[in-house]
Amino acid sequence: MTETSATAPAFQGYGTKAYRAYVLFVFVIIYTFNFIDRLLISIVQEPIKAEFGVSNFQLGLLGGPVFAILYTLLGIPIARLAERSNRITIVSIGAAVWSFMTAACGLAGNFVQLALCRLGVGIGEAACVPPSQSAIADYFPADRRASALAIFSLGIPIGSALAYVGGGWLVANFDWRTAFLLLGAPGIAAALLLKLTVREPPRAGSQLKPPSFSETLKTLSKKASFWHIAFGGALISFVGYGSSQFLVSHLVRNYDLGATIQDEYAHAAYAMGLVAGISTALGTFLGGHLADRLAPKHAHVNSWLPALGVAIAIPFYILSFYQTEFIWAFAFLMVAPIFHYMYLGPMYAVTMGVSTPLQRATAVAILILIVNLIGYGLGPPTVGALNDLFAANILGDISSGALTLAECNPLTMDSINAASCATAQGLGLKYALGCTIFVLAWAALHFLLAGRTLVKDRVS
Repeated sequence: MTETSATAPAFQGYGTKAYRAYVLFVFVIIYTFNFIDRLLISIVQEPIKAEFGVSNFQLGLLGGPVFAILYTLLGIPIARLAERSNRITIVSIGAAVWSFMTAACGLAGNFVQLALCRLGVGIGEAACVPPSQSAIADYFPADRRASALAIFSLGIPIGSALAYVGGGWLVANFDWRTAFLLLGAPGIAAALLLKLTVREPPRAGSQLKPPSFSETLKTLSKKASFWHIAFGGALISFVGYGSSQFLVSHLVRNYDLGATIQDEYAHAAYAMGLVAGISTALGTFLGGHLADRLAPKHAHVNSWLPALGVAIAIPFYILSFYQTEFIWAFAFLMVAPIFHYMYLGPMYAVTMGVSTPLQRATAVAILILIVNLIGYGLGPPTVGALNDLFAANILGDISSGALTLAECNPLTMDSINAASCATAQGLGLKYALGCTIFVLAWAALHFLLAGRTLVKDRVS
């Protein structure tokens, strides 16, 4: 260590404390609309299934790969652009694009058109997280970074809660198309707010040339903790995105929630809004807060805290899925996400810590590429495919082989077979969700393994 680096004052953050708080608030608003627009498809998928006559696997494609492929692949070039260009402008343009395309989903006339609009949502949302987190890291000092990133990540539960409550109410009182139109368009105003009121922060080491993508990838390739955190986060996301895509459907299919199907949609969405708005938010905040508080005495906290959290979440999820009464299913479902989502702040803090300031946006983009290709790309379609598989087997058993899943298409189904189809679809989804949850144990192992090199890999 040189004398200069040894005596240089620690970075105290850019701007006043109040302005940093405002900037973080605006970024949370942007990320909130990001999650409203990506999650809305899961709230309205039952009416879409009925109108377009699609399978559970096709619903999984809409919520997963159709959105995730361009979302993840474009994250890398956009992050590279963010290393050199104005990050606030990039995020603002992306927010306007994904908001417009979300509204356009409400105008889709068939499954293909809806899928194309979802592609557009993914393109816009690719410009959100890497530039946002890179800018936040340049606003806040290192000892506040996990908390700041965890607060930024509160956009996930807040956006999810608003999507569930708003989407559920709009579907119950209007239709699924209105939900897309009314929840998508306001994001354009949020994009303007960000661009007009938030300054681009100076970068640490801005006088230097940003490393190339290959140089960043080469640097990260030597950081074992990063790869374990990335794959651990990807597996948690596999469960999180896969289950959240179908949780409203699970509640509607397996519990009596109202006198009409519209009431059932609304009540299921409201219940999930409470889960997202309270439990997921609490877990997200606690993960970052506890990591920052415990770090001075526990250098490996960003490794073992997420592992402990998901290990505790598993039994609560299983207990929830296999309850026959809604009140108990809901009670256990309120507890599980508190522990499930404690990983978000630590995961991003590790990524920032093992990369230099001029590599952060690219490092986050690489992280998101891994997390979302596995989580978003595989999670929802896997749960959908398992749902179809289990439902077909159950249907064969209860009808003695006389009824197939193809005959349960909402557009052509005989009303005589409606009860058998509903039972098979509900139980099939319950079993699919129960199987998927155990992937969290695999994720916990990766987080624990990250602890072996966590301190050695840290550079900032």
